[in-house]
Amino acid sequence: MDIVTQVILPGILAFIMFSMGLALTVDDFKRVAKFPKAFIVGCVLQMVSLPVIAFIIARAWVDHGWLDSTMAIGLVIIAACPGGVTSNLMTHLGKGDTALSISLTAVIGVLSVFTIPFIVNYAFDFFLGSEQDKALPIGKTIVGIFAISTVPVILGMLIKAHWPKTADRWEPRARRGATVFFVLIVVAAFIKKWALIEDSFGDVGSAVLLLNLITMALAIGVSRLMGLSQARGVAITFECGLQNGTLAIMIALTFLGSEVMMVPAGIYSLLMFV
Repeated sequence: MDIVTQVILPGILAFIMFSMGLALTVDDFKRVAKFPKAFIVGCVLQMVSLPVIAFIIARAWVDHGWLDSTMAIGLVIIAACPGGVTSNLMTHLGKGDTALSISLTAVIGVLSVFTIPFIVNYAFDFFLGSEQDKALPIGKTIVGIFAISTVPVILGMLIKAHWPKTADRWEPRARRGATVFFVLIVVAAFIKKWALIEDSFGDVGSAVLLLNLITMALAIGVSRLMGLSQARGVAITFECGLQNGTLAIMIALTFLGSEVMMVPAGIYSLLMFV
């Protein structure tokens, strides 16, 4: 067993999600009802538009010979993942609606447990066809993502609910620790597959950057078209532009055992902050 992909990486992701749970309350989920239009817009952009755009870009890059089918699936994986915890911090710094950002991160994080396997498996069928037997097993993947991402959030929320002072004391440290772990994962991924990343950075990087720019521009445009406030538009834009790279890397390495599929997620995790 590869202890890094089977134990350390899932453990780090679980800690990152636990740190997010320490800052969440049930009211964060109830808050969705206070601004349903903004939430629905953010949810559709994040869970529908983002994967569709990734498919279009991946197909175009494959057709032009800039990406092979395996890396194209890696691009779809990062698009299928929910927003990362960093989106909440960036929304706050950007004077956006932090409450909306937290609600989107929390709710979409739960829903993505069920949507990720289907989106990724469709990508396998679309790009690899006869080789789709290598795709994600639906039930096992749902249970695995739920155990690694949702359960730690629930544990963090339980601590927040029953011991709020303890949670408030732990949360800033846990968030800083989660940030450090995230950086270490990305750096380790780059070091381990540096030759492959160096060879493919131009093509993969252009696809990843285009995905990021289009989705964020679309989020801004749709938010304005729907008459949402600037603060809510900022929240939705960051939610669409800062994906959970750690989860994408784990899906590629741990669930699929593919270092090649990890490359788009690793590059995305760096470029998304630009």
